[in-house]
Amino acid sequence: MKPDATRIAQELATLFPEAKAELNFRNSFECLCCVMISAQTTDASVNKVTPALFAAYPDAFAMAKAKVEDVEEKIRSIGLYRNKAKNLVALSQILVERFDGQVPSNKEDLRSLPGVGIKTANVVGGECFGIPAIAVDTHVSRVAKRLGFAKEDATPEEIEAILEKAFPKEIHIRMHHRMIFFGRRICHSQKPECGRCPFTGYCRYFKKTASKTGK
Repeated sequence: MKPDATRIAQELATLFPEAKAELNFRNSFECLCCVMISAQTTDASVNKVTPALFAAYPDAFAMAKAKVEDVEEKIRSIGLYRNKAKNLVALSQILVERFDGQVPSNKEDLRSLPGVGIKTANVVGGECFGIPAIAVDTHVSRVAKRLGFAKEDATPEEIEAILEKAFPKEIHIRMHHRMIFFGRRICHSQKPECGRCPFTGYCRYFKKTASKTGK
């Protein structure tokens, strides 16, 4: 069955009306840093290290002058911390040199920064500048594929284009958050809670597992 985007949007709005970013940040610089270092790491883990990180380096000017080893110490508990520390310092230096220390709103400018891919650029654009986008992380990707919006081998860029075409632009940012909440709280990677899911009629995973169990 082809996914009903209108119904899916309505059901997700009912399930998660207050869905929002679960990273803690106070401004666009902190948002950029948080999202960039959240790759392959939980938001909770990022939230544990950022208070000390931003206390030491509250803006791009301060971070640009930091020693990479010192930044490493601040974020050592998260995955890939060495490379992320290097990127934090490098992107801060570029922000200072090219953008007067400010985070740009342009997606291409954001993607020119070290460690910043399309997902981070979309999240920062949406959270800080209200630019409509459905940023695709692992949760959004999984949900989109299971519900039949995208093929299993679809790239994040392809999934983004499909979802942004399926849903009205005015709800793109909210859909991004609601799909993440749905993926984290119900449609888990392992052992999804299909009994709580209103979308089993569309779900490839459910149909596959149901056929195996004979249900």
